Amino acid sequence: MKFVDEFRDPAAVQGYIKAIANIVTRPWQIMEICGGQTHSIVKYGIDQLLPPEITLIHGPGCPVCVTPAELIDQAIALAQLPDVVLCSFGDMLRVPGTSLDLLAVKARGAAVKMVYSPLDALKMAQENPDKQVIFFAVGFETTAPTTAMAVYQAEKLGLKNFSLLVAHVLVPPAMAAILSAPNCQIQGFLLAGHVCTVMGYQEYEAIAENYQIPLIVTGFEPLDIVQGIYLCVKQLEEGRSHIENQYHRVVQAAGNPTAQQLVTEIFETVPRIWRGIGEIPQSGFGLREKYAAFDASRKFKLDYAAVTPPQTSPCISGEILQGQKKPKQCPAFGTSCTPEHPLGAPMVSSEGACAAYYRYGGSISPRNEVVNKSN
Repeated sequence: MKFVDEFRDPAAVQGYIKAIANIVTRPWQIMEICGGQTHSIVKYGIDQLLPPEITLIHGPGCPVCVTPAELIDQAIALAQLPDVVLCSFGDMLRVPGTSLDLLAVKARGAAVKMVYSPLDALKMAQENPDKQVIFFAVGFETTAPTTAMAVYQAEKLGLKNFSLLVAHVLVPPAMAAILSAPNCQIQGFLLAGHVCTVMGYQEYEAIAENYQIPLIVTGFEPLDIVQGIYLCVKQLEEGRSHIENQYHRVVQAAGNPTAQQLVTEIFETVPRIWRGIGEIPQSGFGLREKYAAFDASRKFKLDYAAVTPPQTSPCISGEILQGQKKPKQCPAFGTSCTPEHPLGAPMVSSEGACAAYYRYGGSISPRNEVVNKSN
């Protein structure tokens, strides 16, 4: 298959593995920011092919995983209101709030629908004028343009029964927060190619300069990832720290200006709480005041009070999402926490690191199980 098979060519991948081995002289820790890249790394055993000097750290790049339990509780409260239909992507339905998930309230009779796009929810609102349709808008910059388009069209159509519970998050502020942490040991990043396809990579220049760290825009196929690691290691070994674009067949420096213009029209940046990390300033999208009528958190009077999550769970998803530990270091991994009975979001989502290790990670070696050697 064109644009797929050539990027899964074992000989080409092995060529870059050898090239990395030829240039590496000391240990380096590199974070892949996206959960899709994590799944490719574990699925194809890339971490096992790399020289022992290279440790890959899995980042918080799974939007479902970083959605806080408190926001899921709000979605659950909205779903239980009369004449409300709560729509969301399938992964989101099984992510636990403080005590329930959306699938559980659906089983109890709430109108919870799985959709593939916010435009599906918009169509549902058009076809059901007697219902209030709410879309639980989860995702990084990648999916924000489609959400923005749904609001834009709803405003043009004059729909009064469509709204959003917004949970969109942004990658650059999260990277800055990770790099600012006192125990951060990350020395290079593989950037998420699909996010850069939309937003470009010019805004990452400040991160590369401020933290003196190489950033490589990277795709998702095995050859993409080993090329990205090679470029990152080459910069580290040469003492350089700037942005390079491995995913140039898709990503342009300026991204997609049309999509960005639509996102800017509908959203503004706001503080956002990330599960396992806490609040990160200006790390999310919220609806602009002009579109406040489509904000479900303002539109509905919720009988809801924030609940402190239970502290008795053995789940260490917060440390996993920050790259401080790996899934197999969790005492619940594969025992009390499985995809069928998840304790934490990373075991639920198709982009979650725990789900990747559970599905593909049988051959993970001891050297890649420990990230923070001071722990």
